[in-house]
Amino acid sequence: VQLQASGGGLVQAGGSLRLSCAASGLIFSWYDMGWFRQAPGKEREFVARISWSGGTTYYADSVKGRFTISRDNAETTAYLQMNTLKPEDTAVYYCAARFKAATASGYNHWGQGTLVTVSS
Repeated sequence: VQLQASGGGLVQAGGSLRLSCAASGLIFSWYDMGWFRQAPGKEREFVARISWSGGTTYYADSVKGRFTISRDNAETTAYLQMNTLKPEDTAVYYCAARFKAATASGYNHWGQGTLVTVSS
C-alpha cells in the first residue's frame, strides 16, 4: 500500500493550496480517508475526514469553513482544498486511510507527508 501526498508549498496568508493523496495497492473505495498535520514542535492533529463513499465529511474546528476534503474513487485520490490559509496552518500534512469496516482500529496506512508553509 502506498499513499503519495503532494501539493504542498509556500503560500502567503490568505492564499490557497490543493493537496492530493494518490493511493495504490488497496481497494480505495473500501477506505475512509483522512488528512492530519504536524506543526514544528507540536503533536500530529486531525484535520479532516471523508467516508469511503464521499458522502460524509468531518473537519477540525480550526479548519471548518476554510478547508474542503474530497475524493475521486475512480482516480483513487483524495484531496484537501485549503483556502484562506493562515500562518498557523503551517505544518507537514499527512494523508491516511482507514478501513471502513474497522474504524475503531484507526488509520491503517499513512503517506509520507507534504510540507505547507504559510507566510504572514
